[in-house]
Amino acid sequence: MINEEKNLENYSYKKFLKKLKKNIEENELEQYKDYNIDLFTEPTHWGILPDEEISVFQSYKGPWRDTMQFFLKIDVGIIKKANFITNGCGASVAAANKASELIEERTIDEALELTPMEIDRSLGGLPIDHRHCAELATRALNRALKKYKVQKKNQNSYNI
Repeated sequence: MINEEKNLENYSYKKFLKKLKKNIEENELEQYKDYNIDLFTEPTHWGILPDEEISVFQSYKGPWRDTMQFFLKIDVGIIKKANFITNGCGASVAAANKASELIEERTIDEALELTPMEIDRSLGGLPIDHRHCAELATRALNRALKKYKVQKKNQNSYNI
């Protein structure tokens, strides 16, 4: 009889825990717009560009220990292609994907003006506890763009 009660107690707790996890996942997803969920489940700019297309790539590790890398193809000062990878959460994927969309066909200086607020607004608003993901995207992107500018400046000074 005691074993049966323990099994019932275990079963009830396991059932409770499963239900709790499901509720947490559902509540988390409710905070996102459907568009954002699509961006982090099927990002259009995820992945490393082929070597011959990469003009610059740069990694940035954020304060939450998540890392984001941007891979940019730049032609005559215009960003032709932007891809990324990250080990962050879904909001990081959505923010990086949106940043990639927003900078393509922009000049480097225009892309450097991209703000976390612009990314957040373009996404229809990230949950408050995930807004730092837009900051992560802009910091990683800015580092890549600044690295490219330094590389070009150094390259030009050697060609004189």
